[in-house]
Amino acid sequence: MNKAFAEIDPIYFEYSQKYLGRFMPISREELIDLLQYCEIRKFDKRVVIVREGEIDNYLNLVVKGLVRKYLPVKKNECILQLATEGHVVQSEISFLTRTPSMVILETLEPTILLSLTYDKMEEALDKFPKGERLGRLILAGMFIKKDENRYNRLAKSTRERFFEYIDHHSHMLQRVPQKYLASYLQIKPETFSRLKALMVKRKK
Repeated sequence: MNKAFAEIDPIYFEYSQKYLGRFMPISREELIDLLQYCEIRKFDKRVVIVREGEIDNYLNLVVKGLVRKYLPVKKNECILQLATEGHVVQSEISFLTRTPSMVILETLEPTILLSLTYDKMEEALDKFPKGERLGRLILAGMFIKKDENRYNRLAKSTRERFFEYIDHHSHMLQRVPQKYLASYLQIKPETFSRLKALMVKRKK
């Protein structure tokens, strides 16, 4: 076993098994084999882990912490993802096509990532028995999720998007600055503040 995983924290198994289990059954032994291709990366708060113009070389599963992925737009930032424990985050186009990233990845909390480089991914897909099928399923799942989010934002009103998100992710109000949540939900900051005040009023 790779020395880095000789005494692996059970939390790495928990999150990786839960994530991969969404796509296909995977045994503990198979997971241990697969984790040999991965590495553990730790970052402090407010660290840029992928810069605009860099080639993203990592597929990351968030084990602990929070990462935001955003697109610089003129003088503003459009947040595309707020990845917490158990979620995968990367600059997909850059990683898959080996081209400079258009997005930036930054930690918002001290963060631990279980990461797989592009070369190790290729090796795992070739050598891991279920690797090729698992890779296809993960890739398909990522694009399905992206389209579901896009359709959801188009089909629902600003108010509906806000309350649906808060109902399912209330902890994010304590973990993420309000301006970032507003950007992610594509809601104007003043509208977000008004809806938040309404939410507080309704709870009283």
